[in-house]
Amino acid sequence: MIRKTLGQATTAAEKDIEAALAHVEDWNGHEISYEPVGGGISNANWRVHLAGQETSYFVKVPGKGTERFIDRAAAHDASVKAHAAGVGAKVCGFIEESGVEIFEFMDGLRTSTNGDFLDRTIRTNAVRALRAFNDGAALNLRKTLFDMIDEHMGQVLELGGHFPKDFGWINAKYREAREALEASGLQIVPCMNDTLAGNFLLDAENGVKLVDFEYASNNDCCAELAVWFGEMFFPPEIEAEVIEEYFGRVDEAIVARISLFKALADVKWSTWAMVQHQVSALDFDFFKYGVWKHMRARSLMRDPQWDAWLRAA
Repeated sequence: MIRKTLGQATTAAEKDIEAALAHVEDWNGHEISYEPVGGGISNANWRVHLAGQETSYFVKVPGKGTERFIDRAAAHDASVKAHAAGVGAKVCGFIEESGVEIFEFMDGLRTSTNGDFLDRTIRTNAVRALRAFNDGAALNLRKTLFDMIDEHMGQVLELGGHFPKDFGWINAKYREAREALEASGLQIVPCMNDTLAGNFLLDAENGVKLVDFEYASNNDCCAELAVWFGEMFFPPEIEAEVIEEYFGRVDEAIVARISLFKALADVKWSTWAMVQHQVSALDFDFFKYGVWKHMRARSLMRDPQWDAWLRAA
């Protein structure tokens, strides 16, 4: 990665980070350098260095169009509460007008991969970190998985984006799952809602920290696990192990609720991807990602156990 100092920007992304840094009043007059940090498909991420300081900073610059589905003030609130719960990075600043967040860079930690979660110790530590956030102070934003799906459907319509030909059937299955889940009541807790492997950082002893709370909201805890399971591709026996670690038990109702939420999570992210396909300037094939998520949602909705899940949830 090429490290640059202020005034050396040549690309649009570099100009954006330099403009953001100019608004950090505490850093005025310092010699500042920056370099890109890989990962993430909603923002541009940077590591920032101040001359003479050992501490460096992680600066997140919002991606174009993400204001449609990310409440940056709510994300900042979640980041602060994650740190208070002992599982998030220290928050060093927030520029409200632009949504730029600044964190202390967590040296010595690395981004996890799906392969890391084959290790039971890492899985257990991740469950405990996630549960610590879920058990923490309520967030300022309540937004269930149902709210997210409805929001993205409206946005795709507004933008003239893509719906698959069978979206009427997918929508009908979503509605029946939602009815079953709401009928038995939601267990609302603070949720990350974006538990892909890259949002878990590991230290040398396989301790876990959580990052990226842009999609965080008060939501159902089974939806939180469903999103995670969908990202991890865990086999059923590992899902059962994680459920037991999280809830202290495995029962039919919990498994059914998570199974239904897994399908709805794929509907959420597939529809989100079609919004991103219309508005994002990032170099990522959102259309392909969305089509794949639609395919997996269908496979779950056609599972022979679907009706049993509806009854048990």
